[in-house]
Amino acid sequence: MKKLLVASAVALFGLSNAQIAKGTVYVSGQVNYSQLEDNNDDSKVESFRILPTVGFFVAPNLAIGTGIGYQSDKFTTTTTNVFGPSTNVSTSEDTQSAFVVSPFVRKYWTLGDKLYFFGQLEVPMEFGKFKSEGTSTTTTGSTVTTASTSTETNYTAIGVNVKPGLDYFLNKNWTIEATIGEFGYNTAKLDVDGAENVNNFNFGLNLSSVTIGVKYVFAK
Repeated sequence: MKKLLVASAVALFGLSNAQIAKGTVYVSGQVNYSQLEDNNDDSKVESFRILPTVGFFVAPNLAIGTGIGYQSDKFTTTTTNVFGPSTNVSTSEDTQSAFVVSPFVRKYWTLGDKLYFFGQLEVPMEFGKFKSEGTSTTTTGSTVTTASTSTETNYTAIGVNVKPGLDYFLNKNWTIEATIGEFGYNTAKLDVDGAENVNNFNFGLNLSSVTIGVKYVFAK
């Protein structure tokens, strides 16, 4: 019966004896910048992410590691209004920026000599701030009046996520990996008296949430 179960597992998952050795180290990460402008309402959204990651295999097919980086999202809007002889131009800029730490544990299951399935448990943490700045300029003839505002609030966020994925070794040093969605929980709180936690749940396993990346392996 045991032989039958083993044979069924091999047939179903294509398991092989190839394993990633204990002591193997890899580096990867994310770098992303995007900018979206809408001329209809004079708005612009800028996003920046950088998260270098290092992993270390503490046992065959079992790695621990962490990512440390920075992220920023900026939303800018400009509005122009005319009131009789006066023209008012208002600009608002809202920024969310954070220092990010994301320790993780990743377990691999061998599907072939070069192909692995993995599950990653991570605990992402953000230590950041929300900043809102505004400028209002009113011009009436030769008279110009300007007023400005600025507010800043710190926040802390922590989550627990599980990400499934596939990892394919192009050679002994380079791999391509893909994660398909994530399952997890995140909570954030503003550093303001009386502020309540904001909780979010993520449950997604679909092609629209696939992420693809590469990593470098220091093969033993």
